[in-house]
Amino acid sequence: MKAYEVPPGSKGLSALRLVDRPDPKPGPRQVVVRIRAASLNFRDLAVVNGVYPGPPAAGAVIPLSDGAGEVLAVGEGVTRFKPGDRVSPTFFQGWIEGKPRPVPALGAAPVDGVLAEQVVLHEDGLVMLPSWMSFEEGGSLACAAVTAWHALMVAGNPVKPGDSVLVLGTGGVSMFALQFARAAGCRVIATSSHDEKLERAKKHGATDVINYKTHPDWDKEVMRLTGGKGVDCVIEVGGSGTLARSMASVGYGGKVSLIGVLTNAQGGDTNPHGLMFKGASLHGIFVGSRVMYEDMLAAMTVSKIHPIVDKTFAFADAASAYQYQMEGKHFGKVVIKV
Repeated sequence: MKAYEVPPGSKGLSALRLVDRPDPKPGPRQVVVRIRAASLNFRDLAVVNGVYPGPPAAGAVIPLSDGAGEVLAVGEGVTRFKPGDRVSPTFFQGWIEGKPRPVPALGAAPVDGVLAEQVVLHEDGLVMLPSWMSFEEGGSLACAAVTAWHALMVAGNPVKPGDSVLVLGTGGVSMFALQFARAAGCRVIATSSHDEKLERAKKHGATDVINYKTHPDWDKEVMRLTGGKGVDCVIEVGGSGTLARSMASVGYGGKVSLIGVLTNAQGGDTNPHGLMFKGASLHGIFVGSRVMYEDMLAAMTVSKIHPIVDKTFAFADAASAYQYQMEGKHFGKVVIKV
């Protein structure tokens, strides 16, 4: 089979290589999946650039955590799936439900991901895709969508109809959060430095938008838009460069769901003391469990929420997909057909 590898010591996209690997065979309770689509997250750029935290790679690793395909074969003792089933791997292989556990995540050393024609995984590390969802859509969910669901619906107080949600930027996590929050009856404020992207966010349900270049003190604009109340939930994907303004934007009893490190800022103000006076909370969000994934898919089915797929690339052109994501051109998810 064909697969992409990131070699040990990779320092950039030029290291990504297409290789031949033996077709995988299922062991006991394992499932072989023919991958049909995979998608990129910010994390995947860190892996190929050699800056993703964790142990150094001992060998080459197949990248990407988000994928979808159909079951080709099952090993002895498999009860959850059969050949032909349409499935998606979970980000964490082994976190089924409950509190987070130190279990392996796909697509970074030492665990192979899904940018390959076939993968073999334990049956507990897969979910069934809804019949109405395409492989390209299903291949965009495991990391970004589950993260957004966790941030809104699981961490702290779940958002409810009438709440206000602030999403930073227009990448995968933020756009899934926009869709989920609107389906839950929430007001959504979206930020971006591009007016064109803000207009697209409106078309997908954003009720208010802020250009953070036009309004560098965007937290003050959030407070103006909410009549001084602040929002009930912030989808904080920036990290130290934006966290202070996110905490200033949250209202009394609200929550900041801390997800990302997109700003790569050093020495930003991360003092959470101001949350105390609002009775607000800060939650670390690192994707989620299989049960969260399954609950999210159930909600998407009821509301018919289709993932926002910005652009699709051919498997042979995977490097261009990486480049497109690196340049920040995307709105929603960048997908590779396998």
